[in-house]
Amino acid sequence: MAIANTSETTDVRENIIAVGQRLIGAKGFSAVGLNEILSEAGVPKGSFYHYFGSKDAFGVALLESYFEDYLDDLDRTLAQPGLDMAQRLADYFRIWQETQSFYDCQGKCLAVKLGAEVADMSEAMRAALNRGTAGIVSRLARAIETGVTERSLAIEGDPQNVAQSLYQLWLGASIMVKIVRNVQPFAMATTTTQQMLHLAT
Repeated sequence: MAIANTSETTDVRENIIAVGQRLIGAKGFSAVGLNEILSEAGVPKGSFYHYFGSKDAFGVALLESYFEDYLDDLDRTLAQPGLDMAQRLADYFRIWQETQSFYDCQGKCLAVKLGAEVADMSEAMRAALNRGTAGIVSRLARAIETGVTERSLAIEGDPQNVAQSLYQLWLGASIMVKIVRNVQPFAMATTTTQQMLHLAT
C-alpha cells in the first residue's frame, strides 16, 4: 500500500483548515457542517477523521493555525523599519479596522467570530482562544513597554494591564461594529487608544 508523503499530508490538512477558516469565519462554527467543509475542500470524510479525529479537534487546529498566522503578521507590523513604536501600534489598529469589519471577513476575524460562540461549547477551543489572545496581549505589552522607553508614547500603569485593556477595547468594538453595521465603534476605540497611549491625534 502506498504511503502519502509528508508534504502531501500537510497540504491536505492545510487545505481543510483554510477552507474551514473561510466558511466558519463567514457563518460561525455551529452553522457549518463537516460535509460542507469537506465538499468545498474536495476531501472524503474518512480523510478528515484521519487528520483531526473530531470537529472539536478540528476547531482547535483551526484556531491554532489562525493565531499562528495572526501573530506572525503582528510581529511584522511591530517590527516595521523606519517607524517608532507608536507609529507601529497605530498601524496595527488601522489594520485591525480593515480586517475586523462587519463585512464578510473571509476568516480574518476568527477570534471575534468564534469567541463568544465556542467558549461555552468546547473547553479545548476556549483554551486555544485563550492561548492565542494571550499571545497577542503579551506582544502588545512588549511593544508598549518599548514605546515608553523610546518616549514615542506614555501610559499610566503597567504595560501588561494597558495591553489587556486595549485588546478588550478593540475586541468589544469589533463586536459592536457587527451589531450596529457601521464603523463608529472603531472611531471611538481609536480615540480611547490615543488617550491611553498619549498619542498625537
